[in-house]
Amino acid sequence: MRKPILAVMLAALAGPLVAQTSPPISNDLTVDMSPQQYRICNDRPARPTWMDEINPREAYKAAALMELYEIRAWEEIAESGDCGCETRFPAWDSSDGEYHERYAGLSQAEHSAFRRDWIEVRKQLEPRVRTICEAQGNW
Repeated sequence: MRKPILAVMLAALAGPLVAQTSPPISNDLTVDMSPQQYRICNDRPARPTWMDEINPREAYKAAALMELYEIRAWEEIAESGDCGCETRFPAWDSSDGEYHERYAGLSQAEHSAFRRDWIEVRKQLEPRVRTICEAQGNW
């Protein structure tokens, strides 16, 4: 008998505390369609449409393209020494074409292996790219 009474008392005491820390609830279900704002380079080119429409079971393909896109941009930054927005966030056409030509038909395991390799390349490029981009205010 003591345990149920103790549980009810504890719940009664905890209720106001929980109510004070709850986030405010709103009935506004309006979808905000304003463009996403970034810290740097807000005029980024749009991703290929297929990346947003892909089946969730094939999301690894979109993740691989994003990795390839970043690697190609970083290679260009390291080579040219320019970290302008056009170099840091180039059009997707080149990376998308390369992806479809060389990687799109591969299995998920093969995608994972390539992504691991690309992550290693990115780790090697990062110090130089970071130095260049920080100096130009685009990191």
